[in-house]
Amino acid sequence: MIDLYTAATPNGHKVSIALEELGLAYALKVLDLGAGEQRSPDYLAINPNGRIPAIVDHEAGGFAVFESGACLIYLAEKTGQLMPSDTQGRSRVLQWLMFQMGGIGPMMGQANVFFRYFPEKIPAAIDRYQGECKRLFRVLDRHLQQHEYLAGDYSIADIANWAWVRTHRWSGVEIDDLPHLRRWRDAIRARPAVQRGIERPASRVDLTRDGDAAAQRFAEEARRMVETGQSLKTRQGAA
Repeated sequence: MIDLYTAATPNGHKVSIALEELGLAYALKVLDLGAGEQRSPDYLAINPNGRIPAIVDHEAGGFAVFESGACLIYLAEKTGQLMPSDTQGRSRVLQWLMFQMGGIGPMMGQANVFFRYFPEKIPAAIDRYQGECKRLFRVLDRHLQQHEYLAGDYSIADIANWAWVRTHRWSGVEIDDLPHLRRWRDAIRARPAVQRGIERPASRVDLTRDGDAAAQRFAEEARRMVETGQSLKTRQGAA
């Protein structure tokens, strides 16, 4: 049995999707990020960085893994699935996984902060991060023009990038002009395991179904979390 410590975020859904695809038994441990449960001493013993997700593999003596990309690699290597075993095939998957970890995730995360959460609208920051998101989306679109998936067969690289790309509207970035990216997005979204994974746990707002009012309420709550986190860092820095 694997414990998955998570929340309804792209990084959290990366791991729940992988667990569903692999058919592994797992227990869902949803953390209330607004209440600061990710900073509890018990959780920090699992993930010293105080972020989600993290897993604990009880079949391996309670071995803990934090960082979403590391969780994906661990699960793929544990099962021998979703990543080739040969050196070059493995490298292709890891290259696109690192593309998400170092590019798509951080840039979309910053776009979310300045476009949705930050109390003051700073046009230069919004344009900067939305523009970089769109550039990275174009990279994916060009690659997917010649490839069904990112690194050969469907893999953890697709899972990692898809979990973020699916939320592009929350970052304020449209992909109507990127047909190959949209084809890939829709194909992965149709997978039953993916559909189960994004409900573990379910997001509180879905821009494809919920109205602007629901999105605004969610953004206000997230904004308070951002402000609380900034205050905590200030206090810690002064300690």
